[in-house]
Amino acid sequence: MKASELFFPTLREVPSEAEVLSHQLLLRAGFIRKATAGVYSYLPLANRVLKKIMSIVREEMDRAGGQEVILPIVQPAELWKKSGRWEVYGDEMFRLKDRHNRDFALGPTHEEIITTLVDADVHSYRHLPLLLYQIQNKYRDEIRPRFGLMRGREFIMKDLYSFDIDEEGLDISYHKMYAAYNRIFQGLKLQYRVVEADSGAIGGNESHEFMVLAENGEAEIVYCENCDYGANTEKAVCFLEESKAEEEQLEREKVHTPGQRTIQDLLDYMSIPKEKQIKTLIYYADEELVAAIVRGDRELNEIKFKNVLGCNQLFMADEAAVKQLCGAGFGSLGPVGMPLKSYVDLEVSQMKNFACGANEDDYHFINVNLGRDFTPAGINDIRNAVAGDSCPVCSAPLYSMRGIEVGHIFKLGTKYSEAMEANFLDQKGKERPMVMGCYGIGISRTMAAAVEQSADENGIVWPLPITPFEVIIVPVNSKNEEQMQAAWSLYEEFKQEGLETIIDDRDERAGVKFKDADLIGIPLRITIGPRSLQEKQVEVKKRTAKDPELVPLDVVSSRVKLMLKEMSKQ
Repeated sequence: MKASELFFPTLREVPSEAEVLSHQLLLRAGFIRKATAGVYSYLPLANRVLKKIMSIVREEMDRAGGQEVILPIVQPAELWKKSGRWEVYGDEMFRLKDRHNRDFALGPTHEEIITTLVDADVHSYRHLPLLLYQIQNKYRDEIRPRFGLMRGREFIMKDLYSFDIDEEGLDISYHKMYAAYNRIFQGLKLQYRVVEADSGAIGGNESHEFMVLAENGEAEIVYCENCDYGANTEKAVCFLEESKAEEEQLEREKVHTPGQRTIQDLLDYMSIPKEKQIKTLIYYADEELVAAIVRGDRELNEIKFKNVLGCNQLFMADEAAVKQLCGAGFGSLGPVGMPLKSYVDLEVSQMKNFACGANEDDYHFINVNLGRDFTPAGINDIRNAVAGDSCPVCSAPLYSMRGIEVGHIFKLGTKYSEAMEANFLDQKGKERPMVMGCYGIGISRTMAAAVEQSADENGIVWPLPITPFEVIIVPVNSKNEEQMQAAWSLYEEFKQEGLETIIDDRDERAGVKFKDADLIGIPLRITIGPRSLQEKQVEVKKRTAKDPELVPLDVVSSRVKLMLKEMSKQ
């Protein structure tokens, strides 16, 4: 491929709209261009990377027994209403009407339509198990699309659906996909970790996420170095630690705390440690206002809280509504006399003589005790796990790191087959619902995650299996006939050897070509200059190496192949 003919409009400056490293570099290196918020065009370099990711994914899906299909993006509302998710998905679903005023959606996922498809033609246990997958665009109207390809409104995804006759069969399919996903991310040469996860709007009773590790990852995970436990903080279990020595309950007091609205304020004003305070947060759970209470130094886990309440929508209440109902604004709220149902975290149930808002502006209570001073509607695990918590499996300390979710697998059970009436006849002629699983990989997100994990100050550092090109040949002076002849000769030789090669034949300064090669992230750069030709040597430089090595022209092809082979093992 000639660089002069390749469409890769590079940028020297970081676009102001780009918030994270992958977004910045994919824009600067000419891989993507923004169409509108959360929607991007993929340019030729990106398309080459995406195709390689898809190829690795397809190979493993086929190896595991998957069969590829293409399902419609435009989906009739009746299917979603039948499953009960038309309302559950809420504003995140792109909805439209046809000329006959019928409701449709742009598919954010495909459980409903694949279940309907299988139900129409699979009626006997003899036709199960069945693994069907597709790779196509998905659409979700994110309230705040951000971070480039990390959280977009249109994205490329692989989704596979398994259909089995029973839970044992589902276990087999699930483990097949678990193993296939491990092979995929190992094949992509990405550092990743598998963690337990919440199933969210997809549903189901078991799920795992595949997280590419990156400092700028949007999700935090906790893991144990003593056993195999790992979980997204949305899912990580915080069990009740063994209670410390009993503390005598003191008399509750109401104290004047003018202007003290935060946990830190109360620490500074009255020297009350954060772990001796609680914070009260008010949420709308669908239409009902409820209170969530966690220790002062903890963060509420909204996913856990939503699961405890069993609601469809959960969002923080505005201060005006809270003040009208509770008599105080944020920072002065507490469970004593709270006119709402209160749900406290497990940790709070062991606290003694803690401080909280008095539901009166500028006042707090101290020496509050659960049971004596208030009775909650529920005591549940509703906080985020943090490093230092005890592992729920072996009790060793947990560690934390950040990651990017690139794959998610779910055991759906009969959630969709029962709702969609997808049944089969078993060996005894009895009608039973199919047992399902679903398994997704974000293709475009994986590309961005690879950039987040391996980029440096000069640009992208692609893992070898998904680099757009393996080698770039850079003649220092494209107007020098001798240099160009040597470059074209090498180019043809590399093509014959099956190496994916680009030749930078542009009329640009050598420094510009070098910067673009590093920015794009091509693993090996071959430089041909006047000294190279005089000494019959070329410079061969690895993308991540500080200095090039000199290689004789007559063996450069074999040396490049050996270097690529060595890099593939890393």
